[in-house]
Amino acid sequence: MNKLLKIIGVVAGGWIGWWIGYKVGLMTAWVLSGIGSMVGVYIGWRITRDYLE
Repeated sequence: MNKLLKIIGVVAGGWIGWWIGYKVGLMTAWVLSGIGSMVGVYIGWRITRDYLE
């Protein structure tokens, strides 16, 4: 379950970051997508740790 939630977090966070950043420009979208992916992994890890263990 841990890996699944991290993958969902990467996809969702990356998409949200890309969506927000693309309004500014392509490079901004790329950077915010990476940051969003890292945040998504963290959120997936926290959900697993706090609620599923």
